[in-house]
Amino acid sequence: MEKLSQEKKNKLKKQQHLEQKMQRIVKEKPLGQSKGSKSSLMATGTSHKIISSAAKKSKADMKLSDKIYAAASSTTAVAAATSAKAAVAPKAPKPKQKDSKSKVSDKKAAKRATTEGKVKVKDEDLANVAELKQRLNQQGQDWTSLSTTDSPQDGSKGSLCGDIQLSIRSYLEACVFVGDIERSQSFLLSQHRVMSRRKYLTTDVYNIMMRVWAKRGMLNQIGRIFILLEEAGLKPNAGSYSAALECMGRQQNCSPKVIWRCLNKMREDGLSVDDLFSQCVFRQDERDMLLRAIHTVKPDYEPSLSLNASQCSSPLVQDFYTKREHHTYPKLDFTQEELQERFKRQLSVEEACTVTIDSVEGLKPITENMAKMREMLAEQRAQWHKVLLQALRESKMILAKTNTKAYKLDLYPYLCLLEDKEYVDIMIQSVTNMPPSGESLKILARDVGNRIYTKYCVRQKHQNQTVEKLGSIYDAYTDLLAKDTKVYNVLPREQWCKLEMEQHSGPTLQGGETTWPYILILELGTFIVDIMVKNLKINSDILNPAYDRKLIPILYHMYTFRSTRQVGFIKPHPILTQMQQEAMETKLTFDSSVMPMLCPPVPWTSVKFGAYLLTPAKLMRTLDGAMQHEELLEKCENLHPVFDSLNQLGNCAWRINKPILDIIISIFNERGSEKLDIPPPLSEAPKIPHFHPQDPTYTASEKAHMKREVINAKKKCSEMHSLRMDALYKLSIAHRMRDELFWFPHNMDFRGRTYPCPPYFNHLGSDVTRAMLVFAEGKPLGPKGLDWLKIHLVNLTGLKKRSSLQGRLEYGNSIIEDILDSADDPLNGKKWWMEADEPWQALACCMEIANAVRSPDPTKFISHFPVHQDGSCNGLQHYAALGRDVIGATSVNLVPCEVPQDVYSSVAQQVEELRARDAAKGLKIAQVLEGFISRKVVKQTVMTVVYGVTRYGGRLQIEKRLKEIDEFPKNHVWDASHYLVRLVFNGLKEMFTGTREIQDWLTESARLISKSGHTVEWVTPLGLPIIQPYHRTRNQVLKSTMQHINLQISHDAKERPDTVKQKNAFPPNFIHSLDSTHMMLTSLHCYSAGLTFVSVHDCFWTHALTVDTMNKICREQFVALHSQPILDELSNFLLHKYCSTIQTEARTKKYQEYRRLLLLLGKVPQTGEQETG
Repeated sequence: MEKLSQEKKNKLKKQQHLEQKMQRIVKEKPLGQSKGSKSSLMATGTSHKIISSAAKKSKADMKLSDKIYAAASSTTAVAAATSAKAAVAPKAPKPKQKDSKSKVSDKKAAKRATTEGKVKVKDEDLANVAELKQRLNQQGQDWTSLSTTDSPQDGSKGSLCGDIQLSIRSYLEACVFVGDIERSQSFLLSQHRVMSRRKYLTTDVYNIMMRVWAKRGMLNQIGRIFILLEEAGLKPNAGSYSAALECMGRQQNCSPKVIWRCLNKMREDGLSVDDLFSQCVFRQDERDMLLRAIHTVKPDYEPSLSLNASQCSSPLVQDFYTKREHHTYPKLDFTQEELQERFKRQLSVEEACTVTIDSVEGLKPITENMAKMREMLAEQRAQWHKVLLQALRESKMILAKTNTKAYKLDLYPYLCLLEDKEYVDIMIQSVTNMPPSGESLKILARDVGNRIYTKYCVRQKHQNQTVEKLGSIYDAYTDLLAKDTKVYNVLPREQWCKLEMEQHSGPTLQGGETTWPYILILELGTFIVDIMVKNLKINSDILNPAYDRKLIPILYHMYTFRSTRQVGFIKPHPILTQMQQEAMETKLTFDSSVMPMLCPPVPWTSVKFGAYLLTPAKLMRTLDGAMQHEELLEKCENLHPVFDSLNQLGNCAWRINKPILDIIISIFNERGSEKLDIPPPLSEAPKIPHFHPQDPTYTASEKAHMKREVINAKKKCSEMHSLRMDALYKLSIAHRMRDELFWFPHNMDFRGRTYPCPPYFNHLGSDVTRAMLVFAEGKPLGPKGLDWLKIHLVNLTGLKKRSSLQGRLEYGNSIIEDILDSADDPLNGKKWWMEADEPWQALACCMEIANAVRSPDPTKFISHFPVHQDGSCNGLQHYAALGRDVIGATSVNLVPCEVPQDVYSSVAQQVEELRARDAAKGLKIAQVLEGFISRKVVKQTVMTVVYGVTRYGGRLQIEKRLKEIDEFPKNHVWDASHYLVRLVFNGLKEMFTGTREIQDWLTESARLISKSGHTVEWVTPLGLPIIQPYHRTRNQVLKSTMQHINLQISHDAKERPDTVKQKNAFPPNFIHSLDSTHMMLTSLHCYSAGLTFVSVHDCFWTHALTVDTMNKICREQFVALHSQPILDELSNFLLHKYCSTIQTEARTKKYQEYRRLLLLLGKVPQTGEQETG
């Protein structure tokens, strides 16, 4: 005890001594005060306890900036403490050497110098933090609601917990849907009784059963569920009270006292009657029954409905929404009656969920063997249908009778959602579409599960009576779009919301379905695939009667290696593959969502509603099972500009360029063309050599060689099949739509980049696909339209990249004979078009120019042709604008020049100059590279360096380009690629001085954010919240009778962030988000100017007549975007998001990381003086 008390006294003396020393140091080095601070520092002698209590107090009454300032003060105190410790360090024992005194004094002097240096650094840090304080105080609260929301990893349930909750909801809803109320009630009670399961239950889960009893008017059962809610420690929500009141409304003689009691209890829970109508999703007549109950006690009550009129706070679009007097929103070139008829056709397609179309291979003349194989396949499928139907029914009977724990989730309800025949149709479709090389079990199961879910969603909408209401609203909505109706000054989203509000009775259109968890979709799909594998058989002698007849499976479950992982595979028997290939069937069956829409898409009005009529669609494309994006979007109060931009892109009508389609189909059905990117048929594939590994006539080296040949041949066949089927699907869809007008609904990825929803055939496709598409609406060329067509054609050739527009036009005029020859005789003439970079689009353009110049008046020629305007290395454009780089901006055409600049050629030229200099000095590799440095060699590296490519990745890109040059000596490829990547990076660093600093700042910010345990999150200038879903991978095993599927889940928000992916992805993802913002701004302003506009990321399309107008809008919106303090706003958002929780334990490593993050985020990279505009 005495020892302890003595130690305490010693500690106290040391602490007092330290405090005196710290005060002296601080007096010697006074710190600058900020104007808003009451004093420069807290007393440096203040103990850590006082500092931490101040921090605690600050939570209640201090601003965020004050918290940061307090934290910074503690930093300086610690720095001073460190200095003081150094000053009172115990004396070293006397050394024996004579010169030891001088050495010690030198060490002390060095230590003092280091200490003083450290204090100087701390002073600078404090000054920086003081500036942060001032900046944060000046910030508006426009985005505070977003910045203060918890990240999914902070506040939301983890992926596994979320999956369990979704599984419980999905199971209950499935039971209710099929009418198995007894199963659903017992399941809920069993979940409730087991405490470990009860934690997964939410109020909404209990509400599912409340709705069931409400439909039946059983108020006593609803009362029991209210008791269960209380037992579970949950509060009733608007859905709970809505169900109770609905039940009262269904009862003929419900006492008003009961209704009043319910309304009073609801009021105690902070809910109003209006909340029920604004927050609840209604099905069938639920809303009417609720209103009937309320009218019993409040006869004059009417729900106060109001449109969400809040406008986006972004200054970029304030004028777009508030100043509409000069807006001329385009109409579609259809009458209202035509649009209403198109809606009915699209509705019937989506109700069927699948579409069967003619294959373009069916246009070939039918041979005797083809007819025979088609007949045999038809017979087999009829037989398989019966077998699968029987097997499915037997499996369901076994599942229904299986005695399992009452709280265990089984698949039985999900196998009753559809008619048995519909499950079998899905199985047959999966067999028909399977590639010869097979399909991974996981992918096959996912596709099957998704097809079942889609059909279930469509049936739900019918059961909930939303289809009738959708038709009524869509009919009224066509009044906005049709050419024979009055002109409106409202946007499609606004009109749809207004119509929904006017037709408020009946079911709610939005948000009625629960999304199935990914694990459930896989489990259900695997169960169905297991039935297929076990029951589908064929006679072994069907193609060769010489064999013994026996039934053999047509599908095999096997394993293969993907990298180092073993993957379950389902592979068709070679007999089935041969039959399908020789039959060249005339029909193809697709999911309805694969086809373009026959009517304008439903406008996006919320995160969960838009695009298709009945088919479920996601606003944001995500990894399977990732929920954090949707959670973030649902918290976001205003996404109107994003919705309106997607709606504008989706409202563009298209048609097929028939002459181009017919030429492509003719080449496709002959032997294809590698040069023109038309894949050949599988008959052109290399034959797979056959040999027996045990054959003694082969040597070991010959066997190894033969094995390699077999592997390469199989790989080539698989690639050729994939390419051929992809082309077949695209051409068959285009052929189906040849006489139609159609639309592509759009959604986006998590960075905001937009995409058409149909996956195969759309304008984001290859040169072949783009050439087949033209605008449905035609516009006269006008005075400059023909010139733009010629310039566009020259751009497609890739020949005049460094010529001015006038130079390109003159070149176009000089080759007019080649253009006309290509249009008149594309396959047998001079074939000039085949040499273009984009040959099929060039041919389509040749035909359009020929038609225009041969018309009586080219200025009045009605053109449907889309003219493209492509960005000049778009990522570098954004970096140059952010960094205000004059040289960089000039090289990517942000600064007016007489001749368009080509950054790739500029870098290649700069690299060549450096190479020549090194070669003159005698550097061997520089001498070897003479004559080989071209635009093509450096282009990919220059393009991708902006998206975070490393020197290693850049070297691989250059190595690939050098290997493509036949004349380049292959033994120098390694050294040459190392040398060139260094020159390219150095050249870019000189041209784009600010780019590397901004990239490094973004990368380091992401590194520190993810090290602190958070994923990187930001908000685009249009208010779209973005979160990077890169987490450490966890393994989850799905157990099934076929095999255990190992799922590698990298998006679980409960796992720590993957620091490497987070930091490497932030710069490119941030630039992509700016790129998408610019496109959306251009899209909105083109719409208000009456233009037809679509985009392929940074390549914008419009009619030849309106190219100049679109270019003007594009430039104006780029300037407007980069006139915003983008990096400052990002810095402020990140500070609020990640530095609002002050670390008080100053000695900890965590605190040091926090301080580094705080100072880094506050130090925005310096930019040049170049002005935007």
